[in-house]
Amino acid sequence: MYANFTKSTGIKINRIEADDNALLERLNSEGTKSPADVILLVDAARLWRAQVNGMFRPTQSKLLDQRIPMNLRAKADTDGTTWFGFSTRARIIVYNKASINPQNVNTYEKLAEPANKGKVCTRSGSHPYMLSLVGALIERDGSVATEQWAKGMVANMARSPKGGDTDQIKAVASGECGVAITNSYYLARLMRSIKPEDMAIVAKVGHIWPNQNAGGVHINISGGGVAKNAPNPKAAVKFLEYLASDAAQIYLADGNNEWPAVTSVKVDNSALKALGPYQVETISVAAIGRNQVAAQRILDRVGFK
Repeated sequence: MYANFTKSTGIKINRIEADDNALLERLNSEGTKSPADVILLVDAARLWRAQVNGMFRPTQSKLLDQRIPMNLRAKADTDGTTWFGFSTRARIIVYNKASINPQNVNTYEKLAEPANKGKVCTRSGSHPYMLSLVGALIERDGSVATEQWAKGMVANMARSPKGGDTDQIKAVASGECGVAITNSYYLARLMRSIKPEDMAIVAKVGHIWPNQNAGGVHINISGGGVAKNAPNPKAAVKFLEYLASDAAQIYLADGNNEWPAVTSVKVDNSALKALGPYQVETISVAAIGRNQVAAQRILDRVGFK
């Protein structure tokens, strides 16, 4: 993907890849001397954190405004856009097919109902994936209802939150948990695997697109923007525009088992096709980002570890 950009524009890319937290710490320490032109991060929570820390400069691009849906970008305080989403993933529900009736767990809200006591597994409440989901629920249902939901989730835990999303899927398959929340690409990755152990996991779990009649499934993004102190801002905008091209959208989405942000682009991915059609929420990812602090406070108050 990067080589094709250089081939078409002649612009060389010097790429530094690291954990998102490590990248943010590096950018903070470099300050105005940072050589970064473009910052790419995963999840609206991290993009929002970079935004409030002043790491992006506003970008004006008619092409990006046309290609990237409004709910997948963050408007700058001045003219332009702070950051854009370039691929999307959904926060789906997986359940043990032998022990769980999918009708009892087909919304996020039902996971917190007393009927699911001792059945729910999640990753840590401080993880950006969970913070973004709670941020979306705050936007959708309000803080009071979301806090009641969080209390119910804590009461229904099969175990203390731990591990990543793949660990949650494995725990559902083993029967340790009845139901769990995961990003869609983790399940898609297992579905595309030819390893016997992964195929055995997939055979034992079902998946649900939650809230299909109540606001749609929660989605999040991988995205980025132009760095505040970019030495080459024009080249940076060209690269962001390239990420919105059909070819780059296919690389991003198919390679990560995600969906293109540009809705006209179609990806030939067997696992994504097998996951089936779905209705998504229309909440702005920028609003989800802004709710991060409120989300963490709610989770802390209810003891969601």
